[in-house]
Amino acid sequence: MKDQQDNQFTSEPEVMPIPLASEDNGLSVRQKVKILNLYIDNFSKDEFLKKLKQGIVFTPNVDHLMQLQSNRQLLQAYKAADYVICDSQILVYASKFLGTPFKEKLAGSDVFPAFCHYHKDNPDIRVFLLGAAPGVAKKAQARINARIGRKIVVAEYSPPWGFENDEQECHKIVQLINDSGATVLGVGVGAPKQELFISKYKQKFNPNIKIIMGIGATIDFEAGNVKRAPKFLSDIGLEWFFRFSVEPRRLWKRYFVDDVGFLWLILKQKFKLYKAPF
Repeated sequence: MKDQQDNQFTSEPEVMPIPLASEDNGLSVRQKVKILNLYIDNFSKDEFLKKLKQGIVFTPNVDHLMQLQSNRQLLQAYKAADYVICDSQILVYASKFLGTPFKEKLAGSDVFPAFCHYHKDNPDIRVFLLGAAPGVAKKAQARINARIGRKIVVAEYSPPWGFENDEQECHKIVQLINDSGATVLGVGVGAPKQELFISKYKQKFNPNIKIIMGIGATIDFEAGNVKRAPKFLSDIGLEWFFRFSVEPRRLWKRYFVDDVGFLWLILKQKFKLYKAPF
């Protein structure tokens, strides 16, 4: 499932072109932009939706990049993903500052509904939603299916708190997914939990599961359980501040403690002083 690439954690170019076989059996070039110790695919939304036929999709933002500076296990999960797409307008700004701009932001909460719309008439696309609090995924399922006009989300499950540490619960989840008839799995349990769950159990899903996406808070957004930032705030890179204003207790540490070093690391990368931790 995975495209071959060079080791992305040594001193390498800021943009890496990768030749890939295209649908017409010719060669197309897939570009990746390096932000700190991660290469991120440089797609437009239309390009990505057209290309995505199978594979694991992760959507890094600033918080993920900061976690990747200390979490080796998360780093390994990211290295095994087939697609890594830019989830953050802040990362778009960083890429421009580094001289290797992304075509656009591809936030998971934008890409997932666009993916469902893109495949609204494709009966081979059947989605399982995993995540959010009890009842929220079911509400998201109903709203998505009503919007798309068919039962594109065929099943859902909201796992209990701490499920990732319960092997029996995880195997139950895998069985629910395998028995659902789904061909696409959307996992929205937050980072790094969702990436590590996908990495650990991906080999246990049946072959019908062609696409696995880490989708973060998307299930809450789709259910209307959490309000998304207005588009103009998202477009200028202030969605994080809106989310903090909505959930300050949960997010203050992420934004004002864990992630504040990102700008310093980008400055170091700009002047060739950044060294990957692993």
